[in-house]
Amino acid sequence: MHRAEELRKDSEALRAGWPTARVLEIDHRGQLRVDDSGIVYVSATDIAAEPALDAVFLGVHEGRHLWTKRVGVLTGKLADLRTFAEFLDETELSILTSALAILNWHAGASFSAIDGAATTPTSAGWSRTSTSNGHEEFPRTDPAVICLVHDGGDRVLLARAPAWPERRFSVLAGFVEAGESLETCVAREIKEEVGISVSDITYLGSQPWPFPRSIMLGFSATADPEAPLQFLDGEIAEAHWFDRADVQSALKLGDWAVDSDARLLLPGSISIARGMLEAWAAGA
Repeated sequence: MHRAEELRKDSEALRAGWPTARVLEIDHRGQLRVDDSGIVYVSATDIAAEPALDAVFLGVHEGRHLWTKRVGVLTGKLADLRTFAEFLDETELSILTSALAILNWHAGASFSAIDGAATTPTSAGWSRTSTSNGHEEFPRTDPAVICLVHDGGDRVLLARAPAWPERRFSVLAGFVEAGESLETCVAREIKEEVGISVSDITYLGSQPWPFPRSIMLGFSATADPEAPLQFLDGEIAEAHWFDRADVQSALKLGDWAVDSDARLLLPGSISIARGMLEAWAAGA
């Protein structure tokens, strides 16, 4: 998909593309219609004769304009990003991730952060403008770090949040605070969550995470496995060092959804955490 940013303020081009455009409808629970071939889109003209004010222009895909829109109720076969991501190709995954992120932003941006006045969508949904003073606000993306902590050898530190069922573990993560570098955030979050210091902080990659509108910035770091673990901020219920063989076995088993009494269950393919663990388990 080409995001076609140059078309967002070109109302004539958007109107011209609307009759052949497709719309991805998403309900308030983040669900969408799907079938055996993937995402189900609707014809734009089935929604309105011209671009709807509450629709967001995502870009151009397969020669046609593509929009997304929040709707109240959907019928038919439904799925969400967490359950359907593994069945989508890279392009459709990008489309769905973008749609969820921008719609989630709109859901919380109906009023100006400056004076509380109502805002209306502008630039085909890529900004909102205050009705009182014309101030334009743009979509927020909240940065969060996610870090695979290892001992420099064959052990990795994995943790479980209090809300997670037992035996479900993942790597550590947390939001970046104002005025903080990414590397500083990695060190702070790990210290706060499990009470240990890390070094050799290395950037690995990133992943958009529209829950509700974040981007996950992946890192690795090393730590001393003999250092005592302390759960200082209450965000971690338990954490353990696992051997590479433990992780490899858990990856072969599947993900969190598998029905198993194995000691270790890991995140699914939707999460950057999975890719980080797969790379580490393979010795990368």
